[in-house]
Amino acid sequence: MRVVSGTCKGRVLKAVPGNSTRPTTDKVKEAMFNIIGPYFNGGTGLDLFAGSGGLGLEALSRGLDQMIFVDRDGKAIQTIHENIKTCGLEERAEVYRNEAARALKAIKKRELRFNYIFLDPPYKQQQLLKLLETFEQENIISEHGTIVCEHSHDVQLPDKVGSLVKKKHEQYGVIAISIFTNDSAEYGGEIN
Repeated sequence: MRVVSGTCKGRVLKAVPGNSTRPTTDKVKEAMFNIIGPYFNGGTGLDLFAGSGGLGLEALSRGLDQMIFVDRDGKAIQTIHENIKTCGLEERAEVYRNEAARALKAIKKRELRFNYIFLDPPYKQQQLLKLLETFEQENIISEHGTIVCEHSHDVQLPDKVGSLVKKKHEQYGVIAISIFTNDSAEYGGEIN
């Protein structure tokens, strides 16, 4: 597992020890960022269920300014810190050990809004629809913001969740990617 492109291209990332996480493959990561970027001119991101932090680090490497990493697993948090250090991105990253729902409450209190949100929850505990509803209702996704959902190929997400519109759905073997943008009438958001 490595950073595929950008300022940290080629940096080897550690995986979380054990079988509790399943890292996004480099092939899927490359395809995902080709759809939403592939590079960014600043912005903020949230890597929820961060695991090793691979998606958030890829986004930082490709030009996002700041990333918040959240995971509930202690081994994952340690791995994220190590990978951030490997990439030299300590100044642009915040890392929190927390459950997703509690992390989102803390984010709302800080009145943070994200340009990019990466969701890769454990497949056996899919909660993507509820999370999408929360992002939209709590105004956590910025105008023109993009949410990238990685999920099992047999999970079908709706085409629209409030002002969030599914712009793309791709399948890579047993993994699928669904990409939503904040497309409310007042914003008219589109994928870059």
